[in-house]
Amino acid sequence: MVSMDIRYVGGPTAVLEIGGLRLLTDPTFDPPGDYPIGDRALTKTAGPAFEVAEPVDAVLLSHDQHPDNLDRAGRAFLASVPVVLSTGSAAARLGPPVRALPNWTDTSLERPDGGTLRVTGVPAQHGPDGSEHLVGEVTGFVLDGEGLPTVYVSGDNASLDVVRAIAGRVGPVDVAVLFAGGARTPLVGDAYLTLTSDDVAEAASVLGARQVVPLHFEHWAHFTQGRDTLLKALAGLGERAHVLEPGEAVTLL
Repeated sequence: MVSMDIRYVGGPTAVLEIGGLRLLTDPTFDPPGDYPIGDRALTKTAGPAFEVAEPVDAVLLSHDQHPDNLDRAGRAFLASVPVVLSTGSAAARLGPPVRALPNWTDTSLERPDGGTLRVTGVPAQHGPDGSEHLVGEVTGFVLDGEGLPTVYVSGDNASLDVVRAIAGRVGPVDVAVLFAGGARTPLVGDAYLTLTSDDVAEAASVLGARQVVPLHFEHWAHFTQGRDTLLKALAGLGERAHVLEPGEAVTLL
């Protein structure tokens, strides 16, 4: 099986290199500051660890409606990318190169070696049951292909039931890239908008993941949990867990 590389930019943003392709998750490149969203604001506490200067073959955009997943610089970056895969509502709002990838549909990206990387859209629930009308549409992704690891990218998902449904259809995954942080805002009261650290550990077990890489657990003030809680929750996974420092890269499998 071919290995894959992940380099952590910050927040939900990472560069994934798999099958000769370079993919980027949720582009966020703005500096620290307050970023309005409706009648409130989200506070960013740190900027990106590095500039993504190399060409990117595709962006995996979990959603566009929150600045901690797609900010101003991230929106500008999309114009340089051949294809952006996201939700139907993101495609309608942003236009090309954003393409809708509905749940359980897939598209293929051509690999330099002549093979393909399949990208499948999978469900994500960005809050408690019944909150989609408040938080908006979100998606996750599964990547696979001949000779390649199977990779699950959760996007902003807070539901272990969603993880169980994905595991039931996809089976064990080689790499789970899980958005964490236990995010909270007044929008949904005391409920979580993303997985807690303990949820990340449980999701890894449900998925049968060989390797786990958390993202989106720091650099924004609305996270209630972070690096310390992740390291504690994932301690039992040993070398299977990779809580990366900003700018750090890891080769998996």
